[in-house]
Parts: sequence; structure tokens; C-alpha cells
Amino acid sequence: MADTELPGGPVGPWALDARGLGKRYRRGWALRDCSFRLPAGRICGLVGPNGAGKTTLLRIAAQQVAATEGRLDVCGVPATDSAALPRFAYLGQDKPLFKRFTVAQTLRMGLELNPLWDAAEAERIVRAGDVPLDARIGSLSGGQHTRVAFALAFGKRPELLLLDEPMADLDPVARDEMGALLMAEAAERGTTVLMSSHLLTELEDMCDHLLVVAGGRLRLAGDVDTLVPAHTLVTGLAPDGRAPKALDAHTVIETQVQGRQFHALVRPTGALRDDWETAEPSLEEVLLAHLRAPDAPALLSGASEPEAPEPEAPEPGASEPDTSDPEDPDAPHRDAEGNPTA
Repeated sequence: MADTELPGGPVGPWALDARGLGKRYRRGWALRDCSFRLPAGRICGLVGPNGAGKTTLLRIAAQQVAATEGRLDVCGVPATDSAALPRFAYLGQDKPLFKRFTVAQTLRMGLELNPLWDAAEAERIVRAGDVPLDARIGSLSGGQHTRVAFALAFGKRPELLLLDEPMADLDPVARDEMGALLMAEAAERGTTVLMSSHLLTELEDMCDHLLVVAGGRLRLAGDVDTLVPAHTLVTGLAPDGRAPKALDAHTVIETQVQGRQFHALVRPTGALRDDWETAEPSLEEVLLAHLRAPDAPALLSGASEPEAPEPEAPEPGASEPDTSDPEDPDAPHRDAEGNPTA
């Protein structure tokens, strides 16, 4: 079955507009032929297995690395242009802050580095968590550290917030608190959020848009309310221990046979057989099926796949291409003998 693009969807403005985007490291392609548009104002979950290309995509958007091919615009500005810098804020999983700085000094640094700095907002986020302004960053708990990092991000007043699992190291209570903070701040300001996470329940609670990558390629893109209803859970008899051939008339994402029954997630291309039981899947069921079957046909909803860009000259003021070819941040860590580590 061919990849699918659903009609309709929003028509600009775009927080991110990727066309034929790719990044190659020494070990090979981490991201390839990635084209999508993320509408402004969405809370978007970025989903995929380890090594899928999520961190690479976020780092290209954040000007941490340069793309090998294609183009990415951030809020209408080429991602390589210095004019894009005030428009986004980026938080990685390690949330690096100067440990010897006090919280007050850290917020002062935000003021010095960002021309649109909102000092009152940043201090309000910190004080709401009862974080002492005179405390050193190195003495804070994980939740307090993350709150200060979010204060720096929202104090910048970005149009786009890029999050690479910044809450992965928090306990459930702190994670819930930070999630509520993120949703409240994004809703109040209309900030677009692109958030990488492995917690599917978290994404279901927070996100209204999805990007799913696997093997360095885009597999799903679009609003949750469009992507999930496009799929159907099907259950029926498998008398010979195999799924019936009639399923092949539809786009099959995943099939499992247990005893004399089959269970499948499909995108119907017509009427399903009357003797099959059908149900609408949850977001978690759709995501898990696509993650287990990365070679299943992709689904891009709305205007998610712009045409590949023509070769063009570097933008004035653009940063120099990344020629150092750093190690792939999405690649699994390995020991001295090349064996994968946790």
C-alpha cells in the first residue's frame, strides 16, 4: 500500500515548515526526506523509538546542527538564519544551567541575552514553585531545576518551544506539575510546542498534533483528531491461523493472530466485512502499532507534504554549514568494544 495524505487541514501560518529535510552523520542518515508543516499554536508530540531521528530534528530547528539536505523554516524564517534565534527556545533533556549561579543570577543572564526578555513572567514562574531566588542552581531538586529552565524558556517569549524530553528525569509528582505549567503557559501565550516524549499517556493528555518518525523518516503527521479516526481496530476469525486475504484491500498497519482470531489495525479504503468486529482505537493503540511496524505506509494529514525545495544560495547572515560531522545524538550509546549500552 502507498503512503496516504488526507485532504484538508489548516492553511498556515506554520511554526515549522520542512521540505526534503535530511541529516547525515558518519554512521549514515539520521533523518531523511522529512517534509511536514506544523501549524502555529499547536502542542505537538514528537514520537519515535530510540535512534529514530527525533533529537536530530529538534537540533536542526534549534541551530545546533545544520541539515545535510532540504530546508527547514522556523516561524517563516530559514532555520539557518540568525533572525530565527529570537523566535524559539530550546530545552534538551539535560537542561544545562550554570550550577554555581543563583536562580536570580540565572534570570539576570536571561535578561542580558534576550532583547524581548519578560522578567516579570520568568520570576513569576520561579516564585510559583517556591524556588528561592538566592539558591544556587546546583542545590535545586530536579523539579526546581526544570522549573528554572522553563522560566528561562518562557521568559524569552518564544513563538516556538522545542523540548527534547526535558521532564524525563522527574518523579511523577514533579512531572505532573511541570506538565500543567507547560500547558498553562502555552495556552496563555499561544506558544507552539514541539515536545519529544516516550510517555504515550503524557502525549495523549497534552498534545493535539503529532509527528511520528521511525528509521529517520516521517510516518505520521497531523492533528490527533484526524489521525486517530482514520484508523480502525478489526477483530475476526482466522480459521487457518492466518489473517484473511480480505484485509489486503485496506491499508494494514499491524496484524496479530491469536488462536482462531485475528486482531488488526487498518486504515479502511472501503466497507469492512459485516462479520468483523470494529472499534475506534485510542491514540496510544495507534502509536504503538506504528512504532511496532515502522515500514507501514505513512499517513500525512492536511497539507503535510510540501514540494521538495530547489537548490538555493545561502541566506544572508546564515550560519556556516556544520562541517564537523558530529556524532549522531540519536544513535545508541556504545562501549569501547562497540556494544550498545543502556
